[in-house]
Amino acid sequence: MKKDTIVTNAGRNPQDNFGVVNPPVLHASTITFPSIEEFQNRNLQPYKGPQYGRSGTPTQFALEKAITALHDGYKTVSYPSGLAAIAGATTTFLQNGDHLLMADTVYGPSRTRIAGKVLERAGVETTFFDPKLGEGIAGLIKPETKVIFMESPGSLTFEMMDVPAVAAIARDNGILSMIDNTWSSPYLCQPIKLGVDVVIEACTKYIVGHSDVMMGSVTVNNEEHFQELKSMANSYGYHAAPDDCYMALRGLRTISVRMQRHHENAFKVASWLQSRSEILKVMYPALSSDPGHDLWQRDHLGASGLFGVIFADGDWKAAAAMIDNLQYFAIGASWGGYESLVIPAYPEKIRTVTDWPHKTPCVRFHIGLEDPDDLINDLEMGLVRYAANR
Repeated sequence: MKKDTIVTNAGRNPQDNFGVVNPPVLHASTITFPSIEEFQNRNLQPYKGPQYGRSGTPTQFALEKAITALHDGYKTVSYPSGLAAIAGATTTFLQNGDHLLMADTVYGPSRTRIAGKVLERAGVETTFFDPKLGEGIAGLIKPETKVIFMESPGSLTFEMMDVPAVAAIARDNGILSMIDNTWSSPYLCQPIKLGVDVVIEACTKYIVGHSDVMMGSVTVNNEEHFQELKSMANSYGYHAAPDDCYMALRGLRTISVRMQRHHENAFKVASWLQSRSEILKVMYPALSSDPGHDLWQRDHLGASGLFGVIFADGDWKAAAAMIDNLQYFAIGASWGGYESLVIPAYPEKIRTVTDWPHKTPCVRFHIGLEDPDDLINDLEMGLVRYAANR
């Protein structure tokens, strides 16, 4: 099937549900069995179907099947949030004494909460690396290195990584490659096709698409990885609620048209901002001027609505004067929904290997589904306020 057909059909089985188009929401804790023999044999094929509510319900399985199909992966495990998915994936494949290589530009909580707290307490050593290393990452590998964690582009400064090159180095050294693919969504990038073993999505963002559900997923490329991942998720008690899975699956059905609109709107707004003298740099791989443009063009089918800007001069007082009075941009830390958002960004506080040389304000925008001309007019008035307060 082509991708748009997958989005429309994967995970749906109307013939099994009285002809109902969407998979129904099935709430369950207890799953009953018709005989002692079947009850005792339920673990002979673990995680092949409903066994207990924590192990999943048909509503959850429908969402996981659809995400797996979009990624062209083997199987998917869903989680109650994106950060839970990151924690679940990393703690499944790392243990005491192991070494993790993590890109210096990853999502902040991946660095501070997962690597800096959860994994450190478990005795896992983390080394951060420049995302531009590519094949050069081979020089950082230790005998204890078990996972290379990527994010391309990074969620604050949007550096692109040569994902196939890093994945190949990992594979040649018997190391698991893992990536946070949230910026792209499975609609715009399928990292498993690029050689990656484990793909994480904060479904809260573009898969849900409506800013009303927390959800995460991890897609793997073989049965062994699935069994390890699912077993650890079950041991932790991770459970993706059936109502949330239903909402995520409903959001997924429109991801193709939403991502196209996010791309078009963001490209128009980013291009306009790039033309402004108040802006030193727009960090958006879809722009031909971006240093990661060629990698983005090679590995992605489009761009999302998330990008950053660096102001040419001024301070945070001026930036606040601009942001606080924007009409169509709410101040909020999430993204991926239909609405436009803006937040201040402080890259210098969450990196240790790569230098952040800029002293002027850095701002992250998420461009929603509004008319881009209205957004540009809003930003133009904001830049007037910015200039008046410099």
